[in-house]
Amino acid sequence: MTAATTEFVRTSVKNRIGFIALDRPKALNSLSLDMVRAITAALLQWQDDVEVRAIVIHSTSERAFCAGGDIRFFHDAGTRTPQGGSALLEDFFTEEYALNHLIHFYPKPYIALMDGVVMGGGMGVAQGGEGNRMRVVTERTKMAMPEVNIGLFPDVGGGYFLSRVPGAVGTYLGVTGETIGAADAIYAGLADVFVPGAQLPALLELLGTTDAADVRDAVRQFAAPFAGQAVPEDSPLAIERTCIDQHFAHDSVRAIEASLAGDDSEFAAKTLAIMEKRSPLMMCVTFAQLRRGAKLGVADCLRLERTMVRRCFEHGEVLEGVRSLVIDKDNAPRWNPASLEAVTTEMVEGFFAPAWPMHAHPLRHLA
Repeated sequence: MTAATTEFVRTSVKNRIGFIALDRPKALNSLSLDMVRAITAALLQWQDDVEVRAIVIHSTSERAFCAGGDIRFFHDAGTRTPQGGSALLEDFFTEEYALNHLIHFYPKPYIALMDGVVMGGGMGVAQGGEGNRMRVVTERTKMAMPEVNIGLFPDVGGGYFLSRVPGAVGTYLGVTGETIGAADAIYAGLADVFVPGAQLPALLELLGTTDAADVRDAVRQFAAPFAGQAVPEDSPLAIERTCIDQHFAHDSVRAIEASLAGDDSEFAAKTLAIMEKRSPLMMCVTFAQLRRGAKLGVADCLRLERTMVRRCFEHGEVLEGVRSLVIDKDNAPRWNPASLEAVTTEMVEGFFAPAWPMHAHPLRHLA
């Protein structure tokens, strides 16, 4: 039995488990609208199917689970029309966020094998479903919400899951866009178990034969012998936790930078240098988003982010960020404004101004 299969998404059912394999290796499994629709169709088909007891989503390549949305497509679609407006962009983000919501509230165990690059939209299809999820990382895992590096913000529910990371770690990850590995992911509560990359084929084989009542228990038992290879207490985030909490608990990005500037540690100097490369405006927008997200449920976070992403394309910061990173590849974005000092409260608040009346909001059905 199969569900919707496209060029880049393969679906199958074995041992009453629905398998979704992302298969766009040349683009690091960056999500296209067709891929979003194929994943959604499979999940909807299996949602009430008694012959499917769990879901496993994974990659056919060890390089990446999913590097995010297709940002080259974002640039192409966003530059075709004035103020970044595009029906294709509207469809992509509306349907992607609806998929994130579906995953979060999915009624069956949902297991994500986060091998290789896991960024942006990849986090969106891996972090949902608090009650039913199982997130596996490997030594190859490179995890991040790096959107501030392209003039965007941590979307796909990032306002929800980053704001619930312990202490100020979520603010640090969102505002800096830094990449973390397996031990960090487990420490931050963004992953559950570690399995060596070389053992993933064996894990998939096990999942195809296990008779465990809860498939997640089979994954935990398989991962147990490898727990010592990614110890949360040894993660860089754990080691720098005191410093992160000290600086990123401040009430603004300017205050964070000032605090870091007054710290002569190597970590503070490195972090400050990273932030100086990011979009000043989007760091401030991200900071405000995470403060709001801490008080909102998943659906409200996704609604908020849907409004924010439209504002990003209207402003054009994301188009400049993508131009610099993947189009011209000059790594010299012309951020607007160019400095934190020039970012005003009004600029930041403008990203949260409703784009639609609630009765007309494209995600109004999310509960």
